[in-house]
Amino acid sequence: MFLNGVRFLRQAVFIALTGWVCPSLALGQNLVPNPGFEEADSCWQILGLGEIHDWYSAYLTPDYLLSCLPYGSVNGLPLNILTFQYPYEGEACIGLCTYVRTGDGEEQREWIMAPLTEPLVPGQTYYCSFRANAAFGGNDQYPLVWLASSNVGMLFTTYDRHWYWNDPYPVAPNVAQVDYGEVLTDTMNWTLVGGSFVADSAYSYVMVGNFFSNELTDTVRFADPANVFPWYDISYTLIDAVCVSPDPNGCERVQWIGEAEGSKPYVYPNPAIDAILIGNASGGKTEVLDMLGRRVWSGMVVGKRFSLDVAAWSRGAYVLRIRRESGIQTVKFVLTE
Repeated sequence: MFLNGVRFLRQAVFIALTGWVCPSLALGQNLVPNPGFEEADSCWQILGLGEIHDWYSAYLTPDYLLSCLPYGSVNGLPLNILTFQYPYEGEACIGLCTYVRTGDGEEQREWIMAPLTEPLVPGQTYYCSFRANAAFGGNDQYPLVWLASSNVGMLFTTYDRHWYWNDPYPVAPNVAQVDYGEVLTDTMNWTLVGGSFVADSAYSYVMVGNFFSNELTDTVRFADPANVFPWYDISYTLIDAVCVSPDPNGCERVQWIGEAEGSKPYVYPNPAIDAILIGNASGGKTEVLDMLGRRVWSGMVVGKRFSLDVAAWSRGAYVLRIRRESGIQTVKFVLTE
């Protein structure tokens, strides 16, 4: 597999500074341990998570990127084999693949997770944020990252999902409590990603990554594949300053896609091929009509973003209609080949 091969090819150099620990920059009332990824037992020059505190892989091999390493090191900051970027805060950040399509069509991605300092309380509203940056460039002979992708976000679980080598690849759950639905294309600045949600379970763990399948993830090319060689279908995203708090002022605040569009429903992606996400339609009686007015689907939309399989539907234009007590709202979308 391509991604795994890149990992093994780059894991050639190791530098350990025994007892190295950089102090944490945690925000007040932040339930995320080591939120800026500053705490570790040593400064490792190797791809992977090294000896970082609290965080570990929930899928494949996220990378611990460090400013303590010599300039241009494989996982150094600001320059490494994948990108050039300074951390948002402190001396470290995490890099992970948010979209990978291999030559045989297999999907891969990377998730990182940590236990919360205390479980979430069902019924309580929590405010979440982190900083993200789209990686591109680096000092490898050829750039390894050619795509920007959407859907970087946060997923909360009630159980540990630690991933180990030879474990099966997790299936994308196509849901996240916090999701940046737009394509993250800014390679210079750190984008603020965030949102709020009401906990429906006593979640004890937080995960960061892209939790939607490739067909539900939109991408933007940094170059035309016909004009560059080699071309890799990879999106790599840097993560820093992760925060979860019951205090509305405990994390950085941002309008995310559901809040920004208010009560207006939306369909994403549009045009679509195999599946769509329906947003801001929760609780309404929902139906989809074709251009002849025939109902092709109806049901109740649950959650902020509801996934609907449309692979078997005829290609063409459709109308999503949501009936609420306040009235009827409609959204037009198109299915393409």
